[in-house]
Amino acid sequence: MPAAFDDLWIGQVASIGAAVVSEEDLKAFCKSYAPTWNIDDGLPDSLIFTVWSRLEAEAAASWPQTKRLAVDALRWMRNPPAGELLKCRLTIMGKDAVGDTKGVVIAQHDVIDEAGRLVFSCLTRSVFQRNPMAPTA
Repeated sequence: MPAAFDDLWIGQVASIGAAVVSEEDLKAFCKSYAPTWNIDDGLPDSLIFTVWSRLEAEAAASWPQTKRLAVDALRWMRNPPAGELLKCRLTIMGKDAVGDTKGVVIAQHDVIDEAGRLVFSCLTRSVFQRNPMAPTA
């Protein structure tokens, strides 16, 4: 999961991985990319996005997704502390066939903390391959 465009359904939910950011990784990230961030405030928004982006890219490597068109509606809800397990999932929100060979899939992506609280969400639009058409007689 996800599968080819034709095999996906609206409302379908899939896990796209999980990650833990160690305190050492948090400190190294902040030193390089967020030097004014107070690590006592948890993971900075930019690091949360990076975690989601990495997990999504790793999961999507085996999908019949041919192009990412957009990442929209980014929302950060909270900044969890280092060491907390972050789970990522996607929900198929819509799909639109574009000819016989491809279709656009709209998905909501959520990062959830150990307590099940929303940490981050966004919407994506991606082009997926369609199943080959059966030959007609």
